[in-house]
Amino acid sequence: MKAAFRQALRHSRASALLWLLCLLPFAWLAWGAANDALGANPAEYLIRATGDWTLRGLCLTLAVTPVRLIAGLPELARFRRMLGLYTYFYATLHVLCYSWLDMGFEWADIAHDIAKRPFIWVGFSAFVLLTPLTLTSFHRAIRWLGVKRWQWLHRIVYVVAMLAVLHFFWMQAGKNNFAEVLVYAVALACLLLLRLNKLKPTLKK
Repeated sequence: MKAAFRQALRHSRASALLWLLCLLPFAWLAWGAANDALGANPAEYLIRATGDWTLRGLCLTLAVTPVRLIAGLPELARFRRMLGLYTYFYATLHVLCYSWLDMGFEWADIAHDIAKRPFIWVGFSAFVLLTPLTLTSFHRAIRWLGVKRWQWLHRIVYVVAMLAVLHFFWMQAGKNNFAEVLVYAVALACLLLLRLNKLKPTLKK
C-alpha cells in the first residue's frame, strides 16, 4: 500500500493535481465574487477567506518536512515549494483585497492604518518577511546563496508563522472568538516544534 502511494507521489501528474487543488479556493472565490454569492459583505468575506487560506497554506507547507520524515515519504519534498508559492499567492491576495476593497488603494491611508492598528502591522510584517522566502525558493537561489545561508534565511518562516497567528488573534479579539485561533496556534506550534527538533543537530554545529 505504501509502495503504491509513493509511486503515485512520484507520478508526473501528482504535481498537476496539487496545482489544481491549490487553485480551487481561488476559483471558488472568483466565482462567488462574479455571481454575488459571498454574502452580505463580500469585501469582508474575501479578506477573511484569503487570510484563512494563507494560514492553511502555511500549515501545509510546514507539515511537509515532519510528515516526510515521520512517514518515510521522501517524495513529499517535491511538493513543498509549490505549497509555499501558493501560500504566498493567497497572502498577496489577502493584502490586495485589504488594500483595494477596504482601503480603495489610498496609499497614505493604508500606511496610516498599518502604523495605527497593531494587528495590521503584524500581518503586514509577516507578508514582508514571507516575500524573500518566496523569491529565494528556486534552485538558482540556493546555488547563489549557498545551502547554509539559504537554510538560515528560510528559518524566518518560524517568525512568519508566529506573526500570522498573532495577526489572526488580534483580528478575532474584537469579536471575542478564539476557537479558530487556537486550532491554528496549536497546529503551527506542533509543526514548529517538530521542525526545530529536526534542526537541533544542525544548530549545535
